[in-house]
Amino acid sequence: MWKRSFLSCFKSGCTLMKSNSVNLNSSRTCRRRVVVTGIGMVSPLGVGTLKTWQALINCKCGVVKLDNPEYEKLPCRIAALVPKGNGPGELNLKTIFTTTELRTMSPATAYALIAAEEALTDANWKPKDEDDKRDTGVAVGIGMIDLMDVCTTYEKLKKGYSKISPYFIPRILPNMAAGQISIKYGFRGPNHSVSTACATGAHAIGDAFRFIRGGETNVMICGGAEACISPLAVAAFCRLRALSTSRNNFPQEASRPFDKERDGFIMGEGSAILVLEELNHALERKAHVYAEILGYGLSGDAIHLTAPSKDGTGALLAMDRALKDAGIDMNKINYVNAHATSTPLGDAIELRAIESLFGEHSKNITVSSTKGAHGHLLGAAGNLEAAFTILALQTNIIPPTINLYNVDMETNLKFVPNNTKKWSINSKRIALKNAFGFGGINACLCLAQYID
Repeated sequence: MWKRSFLSCFKSGCTLMKSNSVNLNSSRTCRRRVVVTGIGMVSPLGVGTLKTWQALINCKCGVVKLDNPEYEKLPCRIAALVPKGNGPGELNLKTIFTTTELRTMSPATAYALIAAEEALTDANWKPKDEDDKRDTGVAVGIGMIDLMDVCTTYEKLKKGYSKISPYFIPRILPNMAAGQISIKYGFRGPNHSVSTACATGAHAIGDAFRFIRGGETNVMICGGAEACISPLAVAAFCRLRALSTSRNNFPQEASRPFDKERDGFIMGEGSAILVLEELNHALERKAHVYAEILGYGLSGDAIHLTAPSKDGTGALLAMDRALKDAGIDMNKINYVNAHATSTPLGDAIELRAIESLFGEHSKNITVSSTKGAHGHLLGAAGNLEAAFTILALQTNIIPPTINLYNVDMETNLKFVPNNTKKWSINSKRIALKNAFGFGGINACLCLAQYID
């Protein structure tokens, strides 16, 4: 294994690290380049990458009313649901999985499997060779289990032990999306799962990136999934005063990152899966390359269970570490895809952190949050939005922040309100993608346009 890894590093030309933009040190003497070759999406904007991306850049919104009577007495009665049905961009799980298969998995796992199938097809990577299967790993996480599944199962227990499904535990384990993908395709590389609240998807991509860069494997299937919208979950987030409650009758206006009238986030569901590859591995098989991952930064606020540090130190540290990991100057960054969930406190702190980090260069940076269109997918937020950032890098289109009319703080940063923006620069396009979670967990990915 060490011999193959060494040869791969040598072929990538990373042992010398001669790039002028890289600070040489002993911990970075052998870094393989990692690229994105496949994308799959299941989101409130539609099923499928093209459908979702087109809806996003056309400023569509996937937030809808929750019609179940159990939501009637809750302060928040809206959410961003994956569209269900048999039409274009809609999802009917019963046409994809058998009844027996659906008993074994949570909806989040089902979403992950669907997105993974699209991503693998997109990447043209469904290996039959045993060595290729051993060289392909999975890193997919779930942020929150389905609370209603737990409640329903407990009610069944009251009727008798035999009423409990033998698949109950597999359904609620956060690593089962990764496990199911690995089993379906026979991938025997690193099998990994994280559950770090709303940073889950970004952490999964970052960890997968490091597995490949470090030579443990050549291909990783990575991302996150979430499907936990229920009366109990909505009620619990309402008790935290985290959700928007002022626009129940106007759901498409409720999620409004950075806007002065924002009052909380909107729960969303779905999954996005990426296929990552070592660059030479991708080039040798003539795979299409969407973008390159340059760096990954993590930090902790060490402040509060749910609130970020007021000075934005945690967010700043994650971004700074991603830049240092990438080995690039901060003046190379053109765009930040923000975590901004539409909460009064969090959005302002993130903007403050971005401006504090970039200083004078802030006037050259565009910031947007796509959560106005699809809500907050919790454990699947960072990966879905990373996929959008990758598509922005490739297409020259910066996705908009819908429902943004009045930014409530003075800043030199540029925004993309209610319409897309052409990414017009003469240099290489490089972006940061932020993702933050309860517990003070922060992650940042540095993503770049791939130039052959």
